[in-house]
Amino acid sequence: MSLWRWIGLAVLVGCSVFSTWKADAWRYGKQLAELSASYQVDLTAISNAAAAQARQALERQQATQEALAELDAKATTEKAHALAENEKLRADVAAGDRRLRIAGRCSADSGNLSETSSAARLDNGGTVELAGAAGRTVFDIRAGIIKDRAAMKVLQEYVREFSR
Repeated sequence: MSLWRWIGLAVLVGCSVFSTWKADAWRYGKQLAELSASYQVDLTAISNAAAAQARQALERQQATQEALAELDAKATTEKAHALAENEKLRADVAAGDRRLRIAGRCSADSGNLSETSSAARLDNGGTVELAGAAGRTVFDIRAGIIKDRAAMKVLQEYVREFSR
């Protein structure tokens, strides 16, 4: 009978070990399920935050591009208007409808006048009329200045607006 006792005791120990193991497995399974659910919640929150940041960055980029396009359109229109006005003046001078005159003053110290004329006209203000080719050259130079000023203005506005 002692053999049956040992077998009964072994079965009893085996059942208690199996029960303990099974209870621990259920408990660990529950903890793993809770951790997995918590992980999924955290992962979803991180993903949503990243998507919101990406959306905000894209909106800021689009707003910047729209502002830059508006700035470019305004500058292009202003430059085109100024160049058209300059070209009209140039054409008028070339056609003889207008004269290009530059206000000037000659002084006796410059050495550009003879002594007889410098005594009679010392520091007299007057105008100098340019020949047609010289007038067109002046308007060509003016067109270059208009383009350079427009480019400089756009760059300054760009730096002011987008370098904050």
